[in-house]
Amino acid sequence: MLSSSTFPLAPLVGGILIGLSSLVAMLATGKIAGISGMCSRVLRPKLGDAGWRVAFLLGLVGGSALAFAFVETAAVYRPVRSLAAMAAAGVLVGFGTRLSGGCTSGYGVSGFGLLSKNAMVATAIFVGTGMLTVFLLNRFGAPFGP
Repeated sequence: MLSSSTFPLAPLVGGILIGLSSLVAMLATGKIAGISGMCSRVLRPKLGDAGWRVAFLLGLVGGSALAFAFVETAAVYRPVRSLAAMAAAGVLVGFGTRLSGGCTSGYGVSGFGLLSKNAMVATAIFVGTGMLTVFLLNRFGAPFGP
């Protein structure tokens, strides 16, 4: 098992890998690597477009599975809310990505990498709203249980 004491640079390496994968996807396809767009295009593929998207998503899920299996401190990132709360959060995130025309990964990772002012503003709003939501849920309770 790996832990933060045996591998203290894990967050830095993880961030670098996320940025590199976004860059490689953009260089290889000319498209922004946003998770919501990838998921929607896998469900409604265009001819010749689904393969790399499926590979990217499998790598995303597979990498997470490997982290949970072999990195001791990954348990910190397991969900702490109920399944109903997580489902409601997923629906709200899906609604937000359609409303804003992109997702946190597309704006926050790819958009920042491109020095997009719109992406920086959108990311600040996402992060601020997320912080406020967590504060309110922890302070006043979650409507869908702990």
